[in-house]
Amino acid sequence: MSARSPYDTLVTIYGGSGFLGRHVVRALAKRHYRIRVAVRRPELAGYLQPLGRVGQIHAVQANLRHAASVEAAARDAQVLVNLVGILFEHGRQRFQAVQTYGAEQVALAASAHGARLVHVSAIGADANSPSAYARTKADAERLVLAAQPSASIMRPSILFGPEDDFFNRFAALARLSPALPLIGGGLTRFQPVFVGDVARAIADAVDGAARPGTIYELGGPDIRTFKELMQFVLRTIERKRLLVPLPFFLAKMQATILQYFPKPPLTPDQVELLRVDNVVSNAAKAELRTLQGLGIEPETIEAIVPSYLWRFRKTGQFRSRVA
Repeated sequence: MSARSPYDTLVTIYGGSGFLGRHVVRALAKRHYRIRVAVRRPELAGYLQPLGRVGQIHAVQANLRHAASVEAAARDAQVLVNLVGILFEHGRQRFQAVQTYGAEQVALAASAHGARLVHVSAIGADANSPSAYARTKADAERLVLAAQPSASIMRPSILFGPEDDFFNRFAALARLSPALPLIGGGLTRFQPVFVGDVARAIADAVDGAARPGTIYELGGPDIRTFKELMQFVLRTIERKRLLVPLPFFLAKMQATILQYFPKPPLTPDQVELLRVDNVVSNAAKAELRTLQGLGIEPETIEAIVPSYLWRFRKTGQFRSRVA
């Protein structure tokens, strides 16, 4: 049987309207796939359509907490991509419901419809972590592989790119505050990865280039401590600010209050995550379960981040745009 052409292949992307989702939609559209974006509010996803040709991209309603909607969005699709995740709990959006139960429903739908599956998790997924975010990510991986053993799983480190929620957040904070906090002394190590590189890796997996039943860890070319990343932000936006070490126990006390904000800047669960380095493991590197293993040379933060943080230096404000 000959390989199916991308023009004839329907890919359902759960969570395709988010930061990573926009880049995945663009990457798959360029490869001529037909794309179904499954989101809770499809009426708000119309801005994705110009990323492809007429009729190539359309949005449908799906909520990972509701199995029937997940299954309906999977019908007739040859590949499913699950990008859905949350950084904090709010209302009915709970880690277990969205990241574990929801991921399992997508995997069960893939199995029921004979579709291939690409599941996006996160570096730091750990069933024994004190962080509920990390535990539910690990539980999801286990359930996904149980339901669809051929699934490819992608674990990115923190994502950067225009409109990211990391460098933009701290650049905005540096504009307003005389100091930036270094939780745990700022010693936690990160391996920031360009969102476009992660989207390319996911598109490669949709193409069939990733190994089935394999967990990939996606990090950028450089490892930096949290303190070094804050220093980079300040150099980039040409501002001088104090960097104040904040012990974990004090950070957790503050987070206990901050978690009740509509969009909390810090939660106790996130403090727990910051106790562990967020970098590609030696095992993943040795087994080529990385961007480089997929033939992708990752972009550096120096090559990308100044192209959008300059707004904080020049105008003192960030004007949102879709990149």
